[in-house]
Amino acid sequence: MNFRKLMAMLAGVVPISMVAVLLFLAIYAWPAIRFNGVSFLFHMDWNIGNQYADPIEVAGVSILPGASYGILFLIVGTLLTTLIALLIAVPVGIGAAIFLAEAVPPGPRLWLSFLVELLAAIPSVVFGLWGYAVLVPLMGRHLFPLMARALGWIPGFGQPTGSGFGLLTAGLVLSLMVVPLITATLRDAISSQPVSVREASAAVGATKFETVWRVIMPGLRPVLTGSCVLATGRALGETMAVLMVSGNALNTLPQTIYAPVSTMAAFIASQLDSALQDPTGLAVRALAQVALVLCVISVLVNSAARLILAGIDAARKFA
Repeated sequence: MNFRKLMAMLAGVVPISMVAVLLFLAIYAWPAIRFNGVSFLFHMDWNIGNQYADPIEVAGVSILPGASYGILFLIVGTLLTTLIALLIAVPVGIGAAIFLAEAVPPGPRLWLSFLVELLAAIPSVVFGLWGYAVLVPLMGRHLFPLMARALGWIPGFGQPTGSGFGLLTAGLVLSLMVVPLITATLRDAISSQPVSVREASAAVGATKFETVWRVIMPGLRPVLTGSCVLATGRALGETMAVLMVSGNALNTLPQTIYAPVSTMAAFIASQLDSALQDPTGLAVRALAQVALVLCVISVLVNSAARLILAGIDAARKFA
């Protein structure tokens, strides 16, 4: 076997694993898919049913009386927390990458870069505990009331401000978790650019900032897009940290940016124990259906990012 075939086999492990996971989830969740149908995505009444009653059969599936599964509130919570995290993390990550690559002397740069990478290695439960002990009281007692007074005229920013558990808090914690992914990747890409590019830009009178922003950064769009895709995947799938600060709202949509929410990944972790009490097993299979939807959303987000990047490249070539 030559080297090319060996590398092709190793590279094929990744897509095969992805397909295998999706196929397993689809097969395992099939009874729930048959029972829930498409309405699973568009209503938000999650109820495993009466556990003290005898199971009944609906659409060929054994369920508990009163069982109903809808995840609209989970989809909204997942997308909103991810959006808030990216709105904070992307500009901060870009700014930090440029600062580390261009403004920090070589000695301190090594240690600061190490700290950024170390931040990415901190377990999510540590972020969650920090958020619970520090961020939630700070937000609930001080920052949220201040925001409501200053920005209350904007829909979604008014009262009530809640206790600190909620959408914005979860988004802030997620942003801290994904910033290192963007910063470390983009910093390395900026540092690897040839010196000749900087010298040519300086020769025509560009400042150091103009060189980075107008000459180097446009050529790093694929790197930035890739790092944002990684950050989005991390934010979509984060479990423990979000579970500890989001408020775990059930069957309700957030009316303000401070309101409690639930995300799909956190909901699976929090509801698994109660789902196991369902003697028909449908509740666990419904959680598997939630996991399947989460995987599909992640694939769609990644595909959309690739299409956007391809469109940008095509426009640049055409121009």
